[in-house]
Amino acid sequence: MKTRVITAVVALAIFIPLIIFGSWPLTIAALVLGIVAVGEITTMKKMFVTSFPALISFLGVILLILPQNWLKFLPHGINRLEAFYVLVILLLLYTVFDINKFSFDDVGVLTLGMLYVGFGFNAFIAARAVNFQTLLYGMLVVWITDSGAYIFGRQFGKHKLAPRVSPNKTWEGSICGSLSAVVICAIYLKFFPVGYSWPMMVLWTLVLSICGQFGDLIESSLKRHYGVKDSGKILPGHGGILDRFDSMLIVMPLMQLIGII
Repeated sequence: MKTRVITAVVALAIFIPLIIFGSWPLTIAALVLGIVAVGEITTMKKMFVTSFPALISFLGVILLILPQNWLKFLPHGINRLEAFYVLVILLLLYTVFDINKFSFDDVGVLTLGMLYVGFGFNAFIAARAVNFQTLLYGMLVVWITDSGAYIFGRQFGKHKLAPRVSPNKTWEGSICGSLSAVVICAIYLKFFPVGYSWPMMVLWTLVLSICGQFGDLIESSLKRHYGVKDSGKILPGHGGILDRFDSMLIVMPLMQLIGII
């Protein structure tokens, strides 16, 4: 527990100034986090991070994370998704030259991983580009949901939510986590309006909170599939980047999809 608290304090001391300042430092931080997150996926797949598929995956996630105004290096007439598709083709070609070790299934995992991580951190940067209060709103939805689910689940949890995927999560914790997010964010939105009207945003908070919990379960399912406890070890006591940003990787793109970002 002591290690977990120390890691959280250090991480927040670094992370909070970055989200307050925004701009290029936050973009660089998002790129680093995205690369590490994809590296965690390749490691779970038992691929070397210096292998050709891993390096292509790093390039792909960078391409997806970068804001549009950072993509001027692309040849004229080539957009982000077209360039990304070229990288996927390179991965497909690699299956021809390393048929015994790298398969079509591996290409699918890496492509999905790049999209999952890339769009998540791209939306994170886009939220800060709108303004600080929009990004903070999205993070509060995730943080309050997680904290509420943990606290109330420990106190009142009796009915397992998804025992085969995440045995410690309960329906009681899940419901209380979402209700906590709705209450706290409703107060926040009164002082710092974001997106649509206040009643509509309260409703969207509930939707985002529930979807964020699905993000947590998705990442838990991924770990179960590969038989690992944590996605990585970069954050002592907390696991990896995917462990800490799993809900955000779902919530932020959804905020973009519904027009809050």
